[in-house]
Amino acid sequence: KPLQLEGLPDHLQPFFDFVVAPAAAQETPPGRRPALERLGARVDAAFASIADFLYLTADLTIFSVQALLHRDGIRKGSFTEQAHAIGAQAVQIVALILFLIGAVSALQSAAQLRQFGADIFVADLLAIGLTRELGPLMTAIIVSGRSGSAIAAEVATMKFTEELDALRTMAMDPLRFVAVPKLWAMLVCVPLLTTIADFVGILGGTFVGLVSMDIPATTFLNQVFSALFLKDLLTGLVKSVSFAWIITIIAVHRGLKFSGGAAGVGEATTSSVVSSLFGIIVLDAFWGLVFYLKW
Repeated sequence: KPLQLEGLPDHLQPFFDFVVAPAAAQETPPGRRPALERLGARVDAAFASIADFLYLTADLTIFSVQALLHRDGIRKGSFTEQAHAIGAQAVQIVALILFLIGAVSALQSAAQLRQFGADIFVADLLAIGLTRELGPLMTAIIVSGRSGSAIAAEVATMKFTEELDALRTMAMDPLRFVAVPKLWAMLVCVPLLTTIADFVGILGGTFVGLVSMDIPATTFLNQVFSALFLKDLLTGLVKSVSFAWIITIIAVHRGLKFSGGAAGVGEATTSSVVSSLFGIIVLDAFWGLVFYLKW
């Protein structure tokens, strides 16, 4: 039964009507915020997200270095589990894709160089292109779609089920327990996968050289080894380490920023992959400037 007040003075009646039915008294039609206000809100949210990302980067980097000295807050065997999931289980797909990329690159290069009678230089082009660019870049893209998305989904699910809050309740830092083993597994496995990708990609080019250009495998490989220098291999490995670092941090950041239910997990996963691809391309451009420009 609704509350009824009788015998109130006339000057107090509007106040008590407002208290009894606040929703009806306060109901106003929704209005659209001004464009400048909406723009300011978006800019503020963008700067807040960047600040959170930088704080996370600093914390995760510090915790990862500290993990080399002591393993407090890190579950035993977690690194091995993550290395198996990120590295060992990705070898087949990385090898298959890079073999095909090496073969296709050799075919396309041969079509152009054959006009000048320079078929043998396909080996030079393939070796340098794979070790410096295609090997680390394609490996990072595969790992981003395969493992980066899995990390983001796992962290988002742990936040949704309040497992991260449970870790904090037990005086355990979620970054140490969850993210540090994943980061170290990435830093170790992605360069190894890149090395495998380079080797298999060169094998794909060697196969094309043997079948399509009648170049013996020994001749093709000798040309590859004569074209490669240690700097080429180190360039690809440095890129792969930086790619592993940015993939992990972005995945963890997107997982921690999760909000909502099951749909939120999907959004966190999607944004993680898209942001990781953008970060990979930016880092690749940065290293290209560092290694190729003459300062």
